[in-house]
Amino acid sequence: MHAPITALWTGLLGLLMLGLAMRVVRTRVTEKVIFGDGGSALMLQRIRVHANFTEYVPMGLVLLLVLELNGAGATTLHALGASLFAARVLHAIGLSTSTGTTPGRFAGTVLTWLVLLTGCALALWSYLAPPATV
Repeated sequence: MHAPITALWTGLLGLLMLGLAMRVVRTRVTEKVIFGDGGSALMLQRIRVHANFTEYVPMGLVLLLVLELNGAGATTLHALGASLFAARVLHAIGLSTSTGTTPGRFAGTVLTWLVLLTGCALALWSYLAPPATV
């Protein structure tokens, strides 16, 4: 029996989330903001980078787990997990450098949506066209 592939991507994405959360806390300390954004553009930017991550990644991991439980192949699972990880890194870098459109933010958003769309399609397919039983 192999280790669950979803565990790998959950762990790596969890570490990335913690890194983004630590940036929010560090900025709170340096900007002296206890709650909200305190009117600080930097604080708002850091909050949004972390929040955007937490808005998209849970569904990506749920889809990955559902696909794994439904017997998706390792290549498919790793491709989706790695793509989601890369997408969220690109998005975080892009949004951290500018609140406007950046190549990283754009690519991260598009890739995230493609991962989610692919995961949804595969999950629905696994429900609608289950393997034949003998």
